[in-house]
Amino acid sequence: MAWLLLVIAGLCEIVWATGLKQTEGFTRFWPTVVTITAMVVSIVLLGIAMKTLPAGTSYAVWVGIGAVGTAMMGILVLGEPATAGRLASLTLIVAGVVGLKLATPA
Repeated sequence: MAWLLLVIAGLCEIVWATGLKQTEGFTRFWPTVVTITAMVVSIVLLGIAMKTLPAGTSYAVWVGIGAVGTAMMGILVLGEPATAGRLASLTLIVAGVVGLKLATPA
């Protein structure tokens, strides 16, 4: 259950990190509401997952999901470049997250 909560927390991180750009410096009301809500949910779920999972693993997986997901949203939705270097780097992050999952009991 902790891993599921951690994945959901990571997905919420993608929402808030992507939404942050849409708030235009917190000047747009609805994007700001969505972004702040996703921030709070993400942090709360991360905290709950950390009750069971190691802090270092939890944080690294959460950041990894958020970083890869946000970068992919940038590429797929915001028109950011999908260079070989970026894609290779994202692949390394995914490999690290999978490695942490496999190396962590629970």
